[in-house]
Amino acid sequence: MSQPADELRQSFIRYFAGQGHQVLPSSPLIPQADPTLLFTNAGMNQFKQVFLGEERRAYTRAVTVQKCMRAGGKHNDLENVGYTGRHHTFFEMLGNFSFGDYFKEDAIRFGWDYLTTVVGLSKDRLWVTVFREDDEAFDLWKKIGVPTSRLVRCGEKDNFWQMGDTGPCGPCSEIHYDQGPSVPGDAVPNGAGDRVLEVWNLVFMQYDRDAGGTLKPLPKPSIDTGMGLERLAAVAQGVHSNYDSDLFTPILDSIGKRTGHRYGEAASVDRSMRVIADHLRAIVFLIADGMVPSNEGRGYVLRRILRRAARHGRLLGAAEPFLHELTGAVIERMGEAYPEVKQAAGAIAQATQGEEERFIATLDQGLPILNDLVVKAKAAGQGSLAGQAVFKLYDTYGFPLDLIAEACKEQGLTLDEAGFQRELEEQRDRARKTGGFETAKAKPVVAELAGRLRPTQFVGYEGLRVEGTVQAVLKGDRVVKEASEGDEIELVLDVTPFYAEGGGQVGDQGLLSGPEGRIEIRETTRPAADLILHKGVVLAGLVREGERLEARVNGAARQDAARNHTATHLLHAALRDLLGPHVKQYGSLVAPNRLRFDFAHFKPLSSRDIDEIEAMVNEHVRRNETVCTEVLGMQEAVAAGALAFFEDKYGEKVRVVSIDSFSKELCGGTHCRQTGEIGVFRVVSETGVAAGVRRIEALTGSGALAQIKGLEADVRELSELLKVGPSELAAKTRKLMAQLKDKERELEEVKLRLASGSSEQA
Repeated sequence: MSQPADELRQSFIRYFAGQGHQVLPSSPLIPQADPTLLFTNAGMNQFKQVFLGEERRAYTRAVTVQKCMRAGGKHNDLENVGYTGRHHTFFEMLGNFSFGDYFKEDAIRFGWDYLTTVVGLSKDRLWVTVFREDDEAFDLWKKIGVPTSRLVRCGEKDNFWQMGDTGPCGPCSEIHYDQGPSVPGDAVPNGAGDRVLEVWNLVFMQYDRDAGGTLKPLPKPSIDTGMGLERLAAVAQGVHSNYDSDLFTPILDSIGKRTGHRYGEAASVDRSMRVIADHLRAIVFLIADGMVPSNEGRGYVLRRILRRAARHGRLLGAAEPFLHELTGAVIERMGEAYPEVKQAAGAIAQATQGEEERFIATLDQGLPILNDLVVKAKAAGQGSLAGQAVFKLYDTYGFPLDLIAEACKEQGLTLDEAGFQRELEEQRDRARKTGGFETAKAKPVVAELAGRLRPTQFVGYEGLRVEGTVQAVLKGDRVVKEASEGDEIELVLDVTPFYAEGGGQVGDQGLLSGPEGRIEIRETTRPAADLILHKGVVLAGLVREGERLEARVNGAARQDAARNHTATHLLHAALRDLLGPHVKQYGSLVAPNRLRFDFAHFKPLSSRDIDEIEAMVNEHVRRNETVCTEVLGMQEAVAAGALAFFEDKYGEKVRVVSIDSFSKELCGGTHCRQTGEIGVFRVVSETGVAAGVRRIEALTGSGALAQIKGLEADVRELSELLKVGPSELAAKTRKLMAQLKDKERELEEVKLRLASGSSEQA
């Protein structure tokens, strides 16, 4: 039965592809277009809008192996990692999905067939739990051959899944595996111990829960399943801990060689080695996906993970930075399945080493503070260290709690654990508010419109003017039949040339004209995948649902934005060419008057770097290269080398924008036809916006020329003031500064003489 984890990963994809499922790549660990999630924590995350009815896909069945993180936010396994054989921060989730296609019978059949036939698990060791009221599922499991003695009905806590307080939900069936009497624990599912482990969860999404708690049947029930590869590998390989599977043993061996320990020699050593092995995987994949350690949000979670691993390294005797040396072990083990970690190997090691070095500095900074707190507590006759002070050391300085406890114990003090836990829970509550999996933040009317209206057809690549029919008129949160002069409204057309804000590019502006009125469009957005909203004000007359309007985009603003967008692609390619492939887009703004590009890099760019990047971009502008666009399958595009970014969301068909062999990115934005249309590219600033994140702001075309003209005017004015030519300004300025410094020194000497004379007279 024993199968390597790599084979299990591949066999899962093969099996469901053979059952008509569309094979899709893992989405990044940084959630795509979903601010409600801290990290991607389940396979269904990339299909959330589909399940909510806000997005349509060309397929109704899908299969994925999804990279997941559960650390921080609502789903947080961080503190348990190392203490059990089955908790992880980073893990891979195998999942098959149906969007209104097959339902319970096929989902149950597929799951049972894969585990028993493909993986080869013994049917006699499998248990199934079902929701207590789900008679349909109970009967289907019996039909497939599961004896009633191994079918267990459970309550809502264990066998009912919901996306949020409202929205899609439904009962689930869980497949469990009995590891045998040699493993401590109850011989039934959901009991104490690890003897019977949950392996696979099949969610039957068949209801919509409203605000009052009422369950209404969904018109198209769906399937969402999830199975952790790490646990499946352990079960399939006959080992009782995920860390004993072949996903972890090579990494543990490398840790042992580096620290001089052997996994299995002692409980405390094993715990620290498990922490390091797990956290190394999280570190490698988070940095590969563009995350860097920082003091807030996702970067803060990465920092905590990295520092926790470094602390356990110290417990194993590794006083100097060492984690960066071990990232290669993870890359070697996982690089074939995830080529992105291979490509980012250098950046991963560099970022890890830098953070380890900062942590050592943190320890050096925190120890004196801790010692001072201990002295003050003892002087005040206190028997414990205040929880608030302990939490500040733990949270602000990244000081390990076990080190604080050890130092207190040596001084005869205890920790105020209750006070510490209060502070910790308050922080977790704050994190949950930003880390939970909530339903859509968009106005309820948006979901309603997306569900009933025809998708808006975007034709703005071909032209800037088209006639379209008004499908809906919105005033605030209400759909209305008409709007009149002065009303601020949002319109949905059946066809539009207006580009909706996305991929960093601002939405188009322009004018809608009809038989009875005119509307100035000031913003264009896409709140749902198939819905484009034109936001503006009625300038004159009326606009009604169902009437025909002429839509005209502001051509000058569109062309300026296109220049800046194409220049952004050239800038990104130049940065990667000069600095390395670790450079990843962190965010961008493409507006008609400027561009802004945030990217991962670990130090400021030098003046020489900026000059080289500017020269490289302008060289491609001068070559007047053709900007090519084509629509490809997602996997085909990525295989061809197209870059994709975590803040954007992609379907199975994607638009690829290429500039010669220099740049190739997935992009839905508008672009020049030739790079020569950019005119000129000029960097105006390079700054840091967060730890490991740099920002470049730049201008193109007339904006860049205006900036150059402004600088020339400043130079002329300075030349006139200083009465020298432009080429002599620097020398003249240095001379004046030296003269000023001399005068300041002379002034100080006079002040000293005057002060001395005054004291003598006194």
